[in-house]
Amino acid sequence: MSDGVSAQSEPSYEQARAELREVVAKLESGGQSLEDSLALWERGEQLADICQKWLDTASTRLDAAIEQHDTDA
Repeated sequence: MSDGVSAQSEPSYEQARAELREVVAKLESGGQSLEDSLALWERGEQLADICQKWLDTASTRLDAAIEQHDTDA
């Protein structure tokens, strides 16, 4: 990503989204201890932030491409 986030330090958007779906499914199914549920929730928050960074970066890039296209036209 162009905002300084290293592909090595964080998962791709698709990886983060897939893991987030797993976390949500585990939380919805219940059966975990309070401590495990809290850890899952915290991981879910981290993953949601990662996904949002990817989406924000994609939106910025798309806006720049549209602006460039409009300028060149």
